[in-house]
Amino acid sequence: MITWLIRRLFQAALVLLSMTVLVFIGVNVIGNPVDIMISPEATQDVRQRAIEALGFDQPLWRQYLTFMGNALQGDIGNSYVYNQPAFDIILQRLPATLELALVALFLSVVIGIPLGLYAGLYPDNLLSKAIMAFSILGFSLPTFWVGLMMIMVFTVMLGWLPSIGRGETVEVLGMRWSFLTWDGIQHLILPALNLSLYKISMVMRLTRAGVRETISKDFVKFARAKGLSPRRIILVHVLKNIMIPVVTVIGLGFGGTIAFAVVTESVFAWPGMGKLIIDSINVLDRPMIVAYLMMIVIIFVTINLIVDLIYTTLDPRVRLETQE
Repeated sequence: MITWLIRRLFQAALVLLSMTVLVFIGVNVIGNPVDIMISPEATQDVRQRAIEALGFDQPLWRQYLTFMGNALQGDIGNSYVYNQPAFDIILQRLPATLELALVALFLSVVIGIPLGLYAGLYPDNLLSKAIMAFSILGFSLPTFWVGLMMIMVFTVMLGWLPSIGRGETVEVLGMRWSFLTWDGIQHLILPALNLSLYKISMVMRLTRAGVRETISKDFVKFARAKGLSPRRIILVHVLKNIMIPVVTVIGLGFGGTIAFAVVTESVFAWPGMGKLIIDSINVLDRPMIVAYLMMIVIIFVTINLIVDLIYTTLDPRVRLETQE
């Protein structure tokens, strides 16, 4: 266990190091922030002083070494727009995105698994066919279009739910959360549902496929022959055996939900990391872009490690030594 954990941490460090190279080079070869930060009417001397102050007059390799030296000390750099440490700003916006992603993940589990289970147990049922048709729509419809339709129907036409911002928040452990107030929950429903539609569809189809494959296995037939109740057969023998691929999709999908919540946050003006990165890209705020991408890499690596650990809980036959 200790050897496996050390090896995984070493692999994670290599991934982070590789991503710093790719991210830093990719961000620094696109555009010139000075063109946006400095007025076009500024003199050449003013522009040159700005370039030297930001270190853009140095070779790219020297800029990278300077960046890595500061990063090892916890300093990704100051935002050009906010004039504050970029990582601190990302951490301030993280709770909003994390809250949205967690609620979307919760909806994908509580909606996707039961519907997929029903569709797998009763494949010829009219309701099951309707569920599968809904899953196709969830895969096919663009997120931004669905979000706009939700706003038009539930906010403009019916007036049931708000569509902009987080609403009233409560500070807990130094972070502000929306789900602890009724106004915050109302603001959270539409963006969370919009963000979860794709994951709900994926979980439904994966659960249905797993049920159809497992229901005909010999151990399920043997459980029926022993006289076990249908509920116990479904919950213990069927559902538990199909959860490994579902956990994989949900776990890695959670990282993707955080990373790709940009569209939903932009449509619903949700003040999270996604909206922040869009604004930063528009003004070429390089430290902010790098800090965001590094945060996403850290989240993905952490979630991947957690998913591997959950494997051993769901199926004792999956051993960490075997995964090595």
